[in-house]
Amino acid sequence: MNFFLAEGGAQNPLIPEIPELIIGLLCFFIVFGVLGKKLLPGIQKTLEERRDAIEGGLERAAEAQAEATRTLKEYQDQLAEARHEAARITEHAREQGAVIIAEMKEEGQRQRESIITAGHAQIEADRRQVTNVLRQDVGRIATDLAGRVVGESLEDSARQSRIIDRFLDELEAKSAEAASAAK
Repeated sequence: MNFFLAEGGAQNPLIPEIPELIIGLLCFFIVFGVLGKKLLPGIQKTLEERRDAIEGGLERAAEAQAEATRTLKEYQDQLAEARHEAARITEHAREQGAVIIAEMKEEGQRQRESIITAGHAQIEADRRQVTNVLRQDVGRIATDLAGRVVGESLEDSARQSRIIDRFLDELEAKSAEAASAAK
C-alpha cells in the first residue's frame, strides 16, 4: 500500500507532493536560520537585560531590606540605650533625693537638739536666778518677821544668811520628800 496515494490511485490531499515538500522544508530551514542568526540574539539580549533588571531589582530590594533592618536594629538599640540611661538618671536622682532628705533630717535633728539644749540651759539659768531672787526676798521678809516677833533687829548679815539658807534647805528637802512619796 502506498502511503502517498489515496484509494483509487489519486494523490492524498493531506500529504503534499515531494517537490513541494522539499521546497517547503528548504524555505522553513532558511527562515529558521535567518531568524536564529538575526532575531534570536536580539531576543536573547532583551531577555538577558530583563533578567538582569529583575535580578538587580531583587538584589537592590534585598539590600534595601537589609539596610532597613540594620537601621531598625540601630534605632531599637539606641532606644533601649536611651531608656537604660533614663532609668539610670532617674535612679541616681532618687538616690540623691534620699541622701538630701537624710541630710536634712539629720540637720533638723541637730538643730532640734541644739534648741532643746539651749532651752534647758536657759531654763536652768532662769531657775537659778529666780531661786537667788526668791532666797533674797524670802530671807529679807523672814528677817523682818523674825525681828518683829523677837522684838529686836537681826541685822547681822552672816548670821542672817545662815539662818535663811538653813530654812530654805529644810523647805527644799521637805518638798523633795513629798515629791518622791507622791511618785
